Amino acid sequence: MTQIDNPKIAFAYLRPACVLLTREPTVANVETLGGQLRELDDATLQQLQEYVLFPLRFVLRLPAATPHRERLTQSVVEAMSHVLESTCVRSWDTLRELLSELCLCLASPRDPGRPAPGVSEELQGAVLRCLSALLHAAYGDVLPRLYEPATLPGLGAAVSLLLALGEGEQSREVQLGALGVLLTLGGQCDCGRGGGEEHPALGEEERRAAGSAMASFLPGITVALTRLVAGDPRQGHAVTVRAIKVWYRTVALVMGDAQLRGAAPGGEALVVVRSPDWLQGAAGQLALLLKRLISCTAAHRHWRVRLELVALADHLLEHCGRSLGGECMGPLLEALVGAVNDEEPRVRERCEEALRAASDPGQTFVEVLSENLHGLATSLPRLLRAADDHRKLLALNVFLGYLKLLGPLVGRALNSAAHLQRISMALMQVLELDVRDVRIVEERSSAAVMETTSGGASEDPLAGHAQRKHFLYFRDEKIFSVLMEICRTLGYYGNTYLLVDHFLDLYRESSAYRKQAAMVLNETLRGAAGVGGDGGKGESVRAAVVAVIEEYTSERNWNLATTPQHPELLSPSRLSISPGGICSSSLLQVVSSSSSSSSSCSSSSSVHQLNSNIWQLCIQLEGVACGAHALGPAFRPLLMTSLYPVLEKAGDEALLVSRAALACVHGVAGACGYASPRQLIADNSDYLLNDVSLNLRRLQHGPQAPRVLAVILAHSDPGLLPLVGDMVGDVLLALDLSYDHTAALFCAVLHSLMKALVRWFPPSRDPLGAPASGREQGGPGPRPEDMTALDVRQFLLDHSRQRELAQGIGAEEEEEEEEEEQPGKDLCSVNTGPDVKKELPAHIVITKEVMQRCTHLLSDPSLRIRLKVLDILELCVCVLREAEDELLPMVHHCWPALLRRLTDDDPLAVLRGFKVLCTLGEACGDFLRGRVSKEVLPRLGASLARQAPVSARAGPVYTHTLAYKLQLAVLQGLGSLCLRLDLGEADLDAVFDACLPYLSCRQPISLQEACLSVFRHLIQVDPDAFWLTLSQLHAALPHAPPPPHLQPLRPGGPGAGGGGPLPGPVHTQPGPAAEGRLRGPWLPEPRVSGMMGRWTTNQMRPDVDACWAVPSGRHGTYWSNWCGGTSAVVLKTRQ
Repeated sequence: MTQIDNPKIAFAYLRPACVLLTREPTVANVETLGGQLRELDDATLQQLQEYVLFPLRFVLRLPAATPHRERLTQSVVEAMSHVLESTCVRSWDTLRELLSELCLCLASPRDPGRPAPGVSEELQGAVLRCLSALLHAAYGDVLPRLYEPATLPGLGAAVSLLLALGEGEQSREVQLGALGVLLTLGGQCDCGRGGGEEHPALGEEERRAAGSAMASFLPGITVALTRLVAGDPRQGHAVTVRAIKVWYRTVALVMGDAQLRGAAPGGEALVVVRSPDWLQGAAGQLALLLKRLISCTAAHRHWRVRLELVALADHLLEHCGRSLGGECMGPLLEALVGAVNDEEPRVRERCEEALRAASDPGQTFVEVLSENLHGLATSLPRLLRAADDHRKLLALNVFLGYLKLLGPLVGRALNSAAHLQRISMALMQVLELDVRDVRIVEERSSAAVMETTSGGASEDPLAGHAQRKHFLYFRDEKIFSVLMEICRTLGYYGNTYLLVDHFLDLYRESSAYRKQAAMVLNETLRGAAGVGGDGGKGESVRAAVVAVIEEYTSERNWNLATTPQHPELLSPSRLSISPGGICSSSLLQVVSSSSSSSSSCSSSSSVHQLNSNIWQLCIQLEGVACGAHALGPAFRPLLMTSLYPVLEKAGDEALLVSRAALACVHGVAGACGYASPRQLIADNSDYLLNDVSLNLRRLQHGPQAPRVLAVILAHSDPGLLPLVGDMVGDVLLALDLSYDHTAALFCAVLHSLMKALVRWFPPSRDPLGAPASGREQGGPGPRPEDMTALDVRQFLLDHSRQRELAQGIGAEEEEEEEEEEQPGKDLCSVNTGPDVKKELPAHIVITKEVMQRCTHLLSDPSLRIRLKVLDILELCVCVLREAEDELLPMVHHCWPALLRRLTDDDPLAVLRGFKVLCTLGEACGDFLRGRVSKEVLPRLGASLARQAPVSARAGPVYTHTLAYKLQLAVLQGLGSLCLRLDLGEADLDAVFDACLPYLSCRQPISLQEACLSVFRHLIQVDPDAFWLTLSQLHAALPHAPPPPHLQPLRPGGPGAGGGGPLPGPVHTQPGPAAEGRLRGPWLPEPRVSGMMGRWTTNQMRPDVDACWAVPSGRHGTYWSNWCGGTSAVVLKTRQ
């Protein structure tokens, strides 16, 4: 839109609106004038500035009782803002009067330094924007006149009003606006005008005048802004950043070194004389405020606040270094040093620039850093002991910054025994672990942990390595990260020999400091490794690693109690096995983790002591991994002494220890250049198995040998089997010599062995013809929709074959084929000579020996051992599945003991035993049919029938009981067991009766689904019979009369009455579903076999016209259309 650029035309255009506004001060008239003002260009508006501002200022002076006063004032202020943003203020009187009038719009009538109550945020924001535009429009010598002594009262009122708005208002926009106006009021604005033109800065004399004027308000400004910075953190980072900027810009204006060089003493009463005494006092007061401000912002969550703190320190060090003195220099330098390690790269870069600028003087800066480091080291124990997490983090960040800035000069500070002692004591105190959590000792490891971590190496050598630790004196994870970086920095710059010796002495001297010293040693080794292996440093690192690992793996520090001692493993004599089986007496005490314990750990070890031992072992295992990471491939020679102890702890019963050991194995494998822990163990298996073999023969000296063997098996491949074969013989021999005392220990080894064999030699196909990996043990079985195509095809083929055989077709051909095959077999038997038994594979031989031991251990008094043996037995069956000739005799041998577990044992053992039975059923098939039918099914059926009413009435808590789990397991496995064993009709009838109550909607959903899986399997065994049985409960289709084209059914046989036609309308048509049950002209069988016994025509009920298959003792039997569409039989009831 074209703007008016002619002053005369513009005056004529604006005059009516200005006159009307003067006569009728309404919002509409103000908005009309404001719209016309926007149609003028800046040059024209500059010439008419006084004329246009007059009516607007006139409206501002109207009394407070004017209608719509606040809305009218806001419209006037917005119009004035447009004028001031487009023009320059060249008159001092205009500036002074407008500043006063605008402040009065917000100030209280009684107290001009406080905001008036009830003023809306919109009006406050509009007035603050107008004030900012006014101060930016003051050019030339107009703005400096604001700092004359005569204007100090008005300037003071404006400063007080702006501080009150910034500190007391809730609106962030108002707070930011007030702080921005306050910054501009002191001549410190660094914003740009429109088009990128910078706001002209004050000259040296003008800055000196502004500094003298603002010196009077310096205490109020700094105190109020410090309160604002330290106030509510919910106010937002933008307000905090703006407040920090106003704080240090104002301090630099008043206390700047450049201003004080030629400052003349003031002659006015209100002007502060910035004398040396005043400066010293002001610096002391500012030091207190500065410390509070730094403490509140050094660890602020938002990086822009921390960046502004760095800018504060840099600005004050650059402009006020001499005037602020030493009292403020220390906190400012600590603020910069604490930001050296900031997580935000922009903060770190800004801090490095500030430190480079501050270090230009050279030696003086280094001396100040060293002095501050010594002072901080002296007070560090007290700070870390008494301060909260926030202050701890601040102190540690500063300490870390000093270490990084001093670099190699840190060694000088560490050479002082006093300072090293203070630093170490501070670390020992703050790193004390919280060992009160009972869950630490309660968590147990399992073989599943080893299996899940044996797949491959982690990408990072120390990934997943550190356990999450809980400390007694802090909760913030950032504090722990800073502490570990401090230790690494000490190791990087310090003397490795000195540090390792010092902390090893602390490790040995006091059990209270042992875990903390180990943590410091671990990170010190990692820090020292960052230097590289050149020169003497590489040798010092290797010597340090050797010393630390030797201390960690010593008997007194490695064989610690981690679980309450188990009665079966307490006696040392129980682990002392002589070749003749005689137990020797030994003074060695063995704990439940099968490791020898130090004398300090007794059977009454408290939970705290056990937790402490667990954490100590975890930290020491982390130390082994840190040593491997420090040396890299050079760590390989140390594997001969360190790998075996680590594998001992990988089999520990404490979950944290086991995880830490497995993570250590991963770390060592990655550091030494192995592709995975499996390759690490395989390449070192010769001396590992040698140690295991020696310790198995002297079990009292190496009770962890079985667990080491278990870990080796979990991380190995079939190539290790030749070496493991002899080891298995040693294990079985040791077990034979002391069944009562070492069964629990060796059962875990045998379980790991069998899991390894199953993993190494998986069965090619499972007994039901599907791939072994595609089925899940005890699952609900295949869904009918997945097998429909296969079942129907096979069903029709079988039906066709049976019809041909019934009609005499193909029988002669089969007899001829059998006669042809028989001579060939006889000839083969003649030519082969005597039978030679084929040599069995090594894994089959091992499995047979293990299964034989399991047979004896199935009756062990300990439930824990019986459960473990059942798991081993199940794995043995999986391995022997491919060798049926070896499996069946072993099953016959162990059946009596297994039967006891299934029928007369603890519910947990019954549950586990049924799982073994399902595995046996899949592997052995018909071999177990008679045993299961006579000895197992009756008891299982009775148990299911007995528990059905209980589960139907129970609430949701019942699903957590052992009885429910037993019901669920039996129902999930019973169907596949019946299918695989091909049970007879009576057994299937018993299974049906036992499972039928679980179809009730009152049963838990999971039991209903498991029961459905049973019937799906039973339908595959005998679909017609089960359809007939289930149809008694529910008929999905209505009963319709038979079609007239069906032929009448003619029964035959002794009870058929001569084979005449049936008297009723029941008819059939040939179909495979009726095969073997209904006799027509195409079937010669006179009898009908059914689910509930033998069904004959003599068993017809009198209320049914004609039927063939009415079971005795059942009523209301109706046959509808067969769901598969293969036959149609209809029963009709007489009315």
